[in-house]
Amino acid sequence: MFRILVNNKFFNVILSISYTLAIIALLVMFGFGFPVEYKLYINIFFIILLSVGILRTILKYVYFKEKIIPRVIIFDIVSILFILYCIKMQITDYSWFFVSKYLQFAIVLKLVREIATPNLNFKRSVITPPQLFIFSFFILVFGGACLLMLPKATYHPISFLDALFTATSAVCVTGLTSVDTYITYTPVGHFILMLLIQAGGLGILTFAGYIAYFFKGNSSYENQIALGSIANNDSLSEVFSFVKRIIYLTFGIEFVGAVLIYISIAPYNISIVDKLFFSIFHSVSAFCNAGFSTLPNGLMNKGFVHNYGFQSVLITLIFLGGIGFPILINILRYTDYLIRKLISKILHNKNNRKNWVFTLSSKVNLITSLTILIISTIILFFEEYYSTLGQHQGFGKFISALFIAITPRTAGFNNIDFSHLQFSSILLVILLMWIGASPASTGGGIKTSTFAIAILNFINIARGKNKIEIYKRELSPINVQKAFATMTLSFLVIGIGIFLITKFDNHLHLIDVAFEAFSAYSTVGLSLNLTPTLSDPSKIVVITMMFIGRVSMITILMAFFKKTVSSNYRYPSDDILI
Repeated sequence: MFRILVNNKFFNVILSISYTLAIIALLVMFGFGFPVEYKLYINIFFIILLSVGILRTILKYVYFKEKIIPRVIIFDIVSILFILYCIKMQITDYSWFFVSKYLQFAIVLKLVREIATPNLNFKRSVITPPQLFIFSFFILVFGGACLLMLPKATYHPISFLDALFTATSAVCVTGLTSVDTYITYTPVGHFILMLLIQAGGLGILTFAGYIAYFFKGNSSYENQIALGSIANNDSLSEVFSFVKRIIYLTFGIEFVGAVLIYISIAPYNISIVDKLFFSIFHSVSAFCNAGFSTLPNGLMNKGFVHNYGFQSVLITLIFLGGIGFPILINILRYTDYLIRKLISKILHNKNNRKNWVFTLSSKVNLITSLTILIISTIILFFEEYYSTLGQHQGFGKFISALFIAITPRTAGFNNIDFSHLQFSSILLVILLMWIGASPASTGGGIKTSTFAIAILNFINIARGKNKIEIYKRELSPINVQKAFATMTLSFLVIGIGIFLITKFDNHLHLIDVAFEAFSAYSTVGLSLNLTPTLSDPSKIVVITMMFIGRVSMITILMAFFKKTVSSNYRYPSDDILI
């Protein structure tokens, strides 16, 4: 009997079908709703499935002596106790004709435990890491669009194209919307958007890879290579450690951000549940540089446009999300080093003379990000002092100018109407959108490192130097090649996008179209009020640009071109007139 429950193939197939039906039931309940008379059977089905799942988990440890991984067995014990509590709450406190949130959460938790432990096996001979990365985003976008089409997700029916546009914008953490988010989407729709933003910001494969590793405790060489490629980490021994830090950092920062946002909106007359969801949603949206808001008219809402505490939290989250995870990890390590050094000096009167050195990448990206932010803030402060900043006073002007300067760095929040900016300011915003955030971050654009390399290369050419040297390091030629390939491809895609949009909507102004194209490709989400007026073909162009901008054109090229093995020979060098 025990063997049948755990190892019998036929029973496992039946259980897999049952889990699939449970997922379908949850989706139908979540998106459509069930007639009351069917909820009795749903309750019975869920409770039986949970009971069998609990029994199987116990038997794996007791009867089949499954390998004990401390974190997994702790998870199993806690989850079993919680599921039993949820079943008890459903049976004792709720009608059998009502599926409680307790039971729904319990079934989701069990599904995570049973389904999220597959033998993930990324075979490079079948699908390469770039192809897998692109495919995961495609599936997430399409699945998100289907979820946004659910009746409970919208107040009124929307076209599949609008749902696809919103889903692409959320997954690609852009923030452009063809429909009003506040008017169109219900709280259920907002919840779906938040999940899509979170999954898109970090990458669904990052979650899947870590969850599988969490429960299995190991991973194949192929899996490590694939996940390392996706996570931008070349050290196979540190792949899962790096991914774990990314996930912990993300949720930790988003949690602190949500708490601070909640404090900043405490005086508002809103229910506690609404405040909590508002805080979590905007924390996730800001850190992932998505730019979505549940407020009517976005951050230009009368109740929030002068809430500088709220805007300050968003600025911090945007900056942290945009500087890149390697820099965040570097900063944490440096902070830990300083604390240990201070404690050692106080307790043992020892001064550790070891100098902590930031990585070259961290130095370049951090300095470039701060420099661009400071310069753009100063320019926008004086350019818009009497214009868009005229409604703000004192310190509020500076916070608003800082917000305007940082939101084009792929965040996409708008505390002002960007169509009212000075023409010179619009051009600056376009430049900021094109540069974007730092590599290995939740933001888009060509990246700050690419921009820094381009500037350094310009200076070197002017000086007659044939190599880039920075902080007593010589930059690898491949970095220069990638930087200029990235810049060239960005202009190519943006140029084609502008051409097509002006072709389909020839009545639009060029500057408005250019602003939209740069915003879409760099996954920013700012607009000169153009997006809702676009025709369907133009929306498809913008969708394509958002997708290309998120996965990067270089990744797409790598997915379709076979990698060439380096040869040991070299041809004679020659020059081309430039």
